[in-house]
Amino acid sequence: MESLAWLQTFPDLLALEPVAKELLVKHSRIVEAPIGTIGYSEGMPCNAYVMRLAGRSRVYKMSSGGREILLYRVAAGETCVLTTTCLLGRSDYPASTIVEEPIRDVIVPAYIFHQLMIESAVFRRFVMENYGALISDLIVLLDEVAFLSLDARLAKLLVDESGATVSRTHQQLADELGSAREVVSRQLKRFENKGWVSLGRGYVEVLNKEALREMQS
Repeated sequence: MESLAWLQTFPDLLALEPVAKELLVKHSRIVEAPIGTIGYSEGMPCNAYVMRLAGRSRVYKMSSGGREILLYRVAAGETCVLTTTCLLGRSDYPASTIVEEPIRDVIVPAYIFHQLMIESAVFRRFVMENYGALISDLIVLLDEVAFLSLDARLAKLLVDESGATVSRTHQQLADELGSAREVVSRQLKRFENKGWVSLGRGYVEVLNKEALREMQS
């Protein structure tokens, strides 16, 4: 890689030591992938540290019965907590990931990652601070799954979308919540009957965010 202009996406790395920057220039690379690309699958070895420059992917776990549950998403300016975990523990991936929006990533080979963790205080602090923040997000997810009812979790998912239209099928929403499509469809129909949402083919239009927020309490 000839340039480290991508460091602007990760301001904490701008202070990297000269030797660390040289390692990244020499050994890192930028890769792109379209929607639907499988980034890694459960059981695969972890061969590189990944920093997301653009796009979005979701990380999910598949049950033995074929049911998917969303763990988290990785967007621009973020790293993947499972990748960090596997690199630090020298273990295989315990889940899978798929691209939802075309991605552009910086790839750092595993052996360079380990060298930087030893030799660069700036890189080590960046990795561990990101790791800690992502672990906190996972704990929030576990808290929601354990203590919130499905209707409250569905309401939260709809409210958390930036726009009024949630472009997901009932099956996709069910996958994110780790539930069955039929169960989610019934709950969405209840929301529609109350005037909180409007259902369409492949999307849900949110009409009353305040009512949905109250469902979460």
